Amino acid sequence: MKVLFLTNIPSPYRVDFFNELGKYCDLTVLFEKQTSSERDSSWNNYKFENLNGIFLRGISISTDSALCAGLGKYIKSGNYDVIICSNFSSPTGIFSVLMMKLKKIPYFLEADGGAPKNGNGFKEWLKKRIIPGANGYFSTSKSCDNYFTFYGADAENLYRYPFTSLLDTDILKQPLPTDEKKVLRSELGIKEQTMIVSVGRFSYLNGYGKGYDTLLKVCENLPENVGVYIIGDEPTDGFKEFKKSKKLNHLHFLPFKLKNELFKYYRAANLSVLLSKGEAWGLVINESMANGTPVIATDACVGATEIIEHGVNGYIVPVSSPESVEKCISDYFSSNAKQEEMSAAALETIKNYTIENMAKAHIDAFQNLRM
Repeated sequence: MKVLFLTNIPSPYRVDFFNELGKYCDLTVLFEKQTSSERDSSWNNYKFENLNGIFLRGISISTDSALCAGLGKYIKSGNYDVIICSNFSSPTGIFSVLMMKLKKIPYFLEADGGAPKNGNGFKEWLKKRIIPGANGYFSTSKSCDNYFTFYGADAENLYRYPFTSLLDTDILKQPLPTDEKKVLRSELGIKEQTMIVSVGRFSYLNGYGKGYDTLLKVCENLPENVGVYIIGDEPTDGFKEFKKSKKLNHLHFLPFKLKNELFKYYRAANLSVLLSKGEAWGLVINESMANGTPVIATDACVGATEIIEHGVNGYIVPVSSPESVEKCISDYFSSNAKQEEMSAAALETIKNYTIENMAKAHIDAFQNLRM
């Protein structure tokens, strides 16, 4: 089976997915750009193993999209059994979908997430012209299902896939023992007895988009032996000043970490938090749970509403509610047995969210289309 995949940039976890998918089909991937200007240089550390990766030439439109006219020759070639477009909101993706509609070429649309808006305005009008008519739609969640159907997709043509950045080998087989956590914390220079970690960029809406204003309010009421480690990029002056004025010595700002090092922090931590005011998914939820660390996440994170069972493998809280976060922290640390049970439940849940399963879900859908 020959498959053509249209996307924007080669993020490392997407390349892992393409390499896995390429084990089951003859895969060509067209990229609009080589990288995003918003991402760390580590995003360039990937290798195409089981795919033909092609970078299109075009005019840069934004940090991760471009206007590329050269993809037409690939679409019209007739060399592919299946075509998937995941960049259908970019100029290049819009052009490709319109071409496939005009030429009556079967295709899939794919989204990592999404939520319908009010249906008004030019962009909304355009979505209602672009989204209907695909042979299938790859969706990550109920929210994403609603997004597609709101703009005209046939609900019978929706295909769910487990959205993730994790290979099967990334997931712990069992929770890390307390003694091993202590060793890791010592290795990482963490002095507090208990550790809470949060991963995200302050550059996203000056930290407020990630809900760090809420997290800092929580920190005010935590004892000093509970260390809170925010890992991402440089905090704003306002957050630095808040830490200083409140004398929050147990609050720490750490720079971006590569995957292997970041996973050490997840494993060393007792609990993880993601208090974003909006996430199409929130892959840090997957990554934390893969290391046996339950997550407190807001109900604005689609990934949380899909894979977290409140009080079982993590917690779901309202946006901008430090009181709710504090209540969950108190519940989690109420007993060692509670922590052990939730850690094991997190691993049990996330073992299904692997890149291997993600690729298999796509292949199953392709085969269904061909029947």
